[in-house]
Amino acid sequence: MHKLIFIISVLFSSTLFAQEPYFCSSELGKIPIQQGGRVKPLYVHANETIKYVTGEKKIGDYDAVTAFCLLSLQGMGLENSLTPTAKVEHVDLKKFLGMQPSDHTYSLKELSNQIQDIRLEWRQAEKDSSYQKSLSAVLGQVQLYNDIIAGNNWMIAEPAADGASWFPLVAFLTETKVAAKKASGSLTPFKDLLFESATFYSSKVSDQYTLEYHFAKAHLPGWAMLLSLLGLASLVLFKRFNIALIFALSAIGVETALIVFRIIISGRAPVTNMYETVLFSGWGALLLGLIIGHLKKEKAFVYVGLAYNTMTMMMMNFATGMLSDRISPLVPVLRDNFWLSTHVTSIIISYGALALSWVLANTVLIKRSFGGGINAEDERYFADLIYTCMKWGTVLLAGGVILGGVWADYSWGRFWGWDPKETWSLIVLMIYMAILHGRYTAWIPPKRFATLVAGAFMSVMMAWFGVNYILASGLHSYGFSEGGAIFLGSFFLIQISLILITGLKKNKLQRS
Repeated sequence: MHKLIFIISVLFSSTLFAQEPYFCSSELGKIPIQQGGRVKPLYVHANETIKYVTGEKKIGDYDAVTAFCLLSLQGMGLENSLTPTAKVEHVDLKKFLGMQPSDHTYSLKELSNQIQDIRLEWRQAEKDSSYQKSLSAVLGQVQLYNDIIAGNNWMIAEPAADGASWFPLVAFLTETKVAAKKASGSLTPFKDLLFESATFYSSKVSDQYTLEYHFAKAHLPGWAMLLSLLGLASLVLFKRFNIALIFALSAIGVETALIVFRIIISGRAPVTNMYETVLFSGWGALLLGLIIGHLKKEKAFVYVGLAYNTMTMMMMNFATGMLSDRISPLVPVLRDNFWLSTHVTSIIISYGALALSWVLANTVLIKRSFGGGINAEDERYFADLIYTCMKWGTVLLAGGVILGGVWADYSWGRFWGWDPKETWSLIVLMIYMAILHGRYTAWIPPKRFATLVAGAFMSVMMAWFGVNYILASGLHSYGFSEGGAIFLGSFFLIQISLILITGLKKNKLQRS
């Protein structure tokens, strides 16, 4: 190691490498690395890692790739001026670290120095409390930070008999390689060695990682959100429906490309984490809205499809603390692509269809109380639209629940086990079947129908988000995550408040 540091210091004594960022640059984002159980471009890994560790997309003036490279060089004795920090929001954690209430970040280097104290505090904290979860998050960030600065967090390919062998950066850039490359006349030996590895891997093993690089650079979720917003705006600003239809079809095209790319990169259906289910439900809802709208010759279905799709795209673009777009290897229970592609997709598309009925129901509530009111004919008209969406959603949900039972029997040896996810899926199905039956038999009148449908979607959100973010128990552990409790609580509060306010306003108008 000391010889390597000496070689590096000699090489960097030239004017070309006299100052940081040494050989680090965003250009390195194109090279393939192995980390997290799969091969991916450094651009993707660096952005995911820096975002997880610091909560930001860059450190100081350096983009994620350059910053990640600079931090990694500390494992080779090359220091830098970066001062990465981790976000700290929990009040008790701030007190433990001696932070001021107004402070929101803390030095990762200092956290690393206090790692033993933090671990002890974690053991003493109440089990599964928000404080212990915050400590766990910090421990994970510090562990990853230490791995980065040791130069071990990205593995680089070298030729091997079976294709490629992978070595950490500090083991890949050996003094022999660097000296030989310098002797051959290379002015940038470190960068040349890294790009030689990329050339070897893409030509002799696989170049699929380049697809992921261009995919990540394209920022397709942002384009999909923009197209959906433009489609909604077109419905309001222009009389010609074709303009909105073009934007809706364009959004479907972009999201289809997003889904296809994730399938190619991951090798499985894109419904294995919360980010992917939100994407798939928005895509499915808009696609169903276009199909049903075409079959029924009704533009309102396109409106609700665009409205819900816009919400999902906003979540994917802005709720990054709750939804991670990381592509990770599958847990064993999900590795059967047949069941993954049938059971889970049926459930998620059913959520999209039920979301259409939810958007329509809330539209009725708002229009009834704040839009000048609607007559009995309009009530029946909207009730028929809502009923149509509910039928699609309930049938798909029933099929998904049955397929889930068959998969459970295949994977776990029992058809039904009252797992929280299973139980809440059944609750959702029973609620919507009851409402459908009530509507079909005229037990539920049109004026009450919209209110019930708007409230029923809270059961969907509980089955979808609540089990994963709040209960976080059961065999469906692959979907558990953090950060969604506030979102779900806010959703319930807003929906219940809207139902109560519109209900009170409706009663007041009826009395007057």
